[in-house]
Parts: sequence; C-alpha cells; structure tokens
Amino acid sequence: MSTAAPKSRDYFAEMYAAGLLADHGWNVYFPRRDKGFDFIITKSTRDQVTVRPVQVKGLYPTEQKKSRNAYGYIGKLSQTHPDMVLALVFFDRGAVGNAPKHVALMPWSAIRTQQSRGFACRPAQLTPEGPKPRRDFARFFDLSGIQLLEADSLQLSEGTTVQK
Repeated sequence: MSTAAPKSRDYFAEMYAAGLLADHGWNVYFPRRDKGFDFIITKSTRDQVTVRPVQVKGLYPTEQKKSRNAYGYIGKLSQTHPDMVLALVFFDRGAVGNAPKHVALMPWSAIRTQQSRGFACRPAQLTPEGPKPRRDFARFFDLSGIQLLEADSLQLSEGTTVQK
C-alpha cells in the first residue's frame, strides 16, 4: 500500500495556495500546460507590479512518520527562477479532507541544492502535534509569508538579505 498522497490531494494543495494568495490581493494565472510552475502571481505594489512564479508541494505526514527538527520538501523542481516562490502546504498528521495547518511561502534563496536528490527546503519541524514553523523560518509562514512576498528584500537570517 502506498503512503504517498493521491494526485487529487496535490491538486488540492495547489488550489488552496492559489486561493489563499488571491484572498490577499494577488492575481493568479494558471498556465495552459503545467510544465514547470504551477501558477504565476502578480500584484501592484507601490509603484511597480510584482511578478512571482510559484511551485507548490503538498506535505502529508502519516501518523507513523517520526518527529524531526527539519521537515519540508526534498526532491526535484521542474523549473527554477530567482523570483520564484516554493509554496509548501503542510497538512496535519493523517489529515484527510481538512484544510492545511500551515502554508510556507519560501523564496528561491531559502532553497538549497542537494547533490543527489535535487533541492531541499525544510522550514518546519514535525512534532507529535503535527508540522510547525522552525524559529528561523516562521516569518515565511501563513499571513506573514504572504506579506513578505511584497517586500523589497527578504531576510533569511542575521546578515543575509535577498534583494528582489
């Protein structure tokens, strides 16, 4: 028996992230063919239009999955871009039919290259209660993460700034 999420759950994660961003004033554009980014978002901010390509990854921990200090996505990304957002949609342990617990909106600069597995972005912890933001990445989660998408620069950690 497979423990992977059904494809319909992946589509739900994409639609949930798109709806969340649309609820906060972002325009969402879906590609005619999904060959990379799941969607593109735009928003008029100050005196410019911000454009960001988005890839979405749903994370569905099973009840059996062990707790870990760093939890998120490790794997291939079909396309990358310096202005992209990796939307990590964190569901509760064993959740079926429920809204996600958190959505992390991670900038390209928070995604690390892995020699053998592609890319890694692990901004959460997996606890017995379910996924929760790691202290250094909490600002990229939920409403604060949405607000950061409009920022002129993103702070990853002390002394590290990423310019748009």
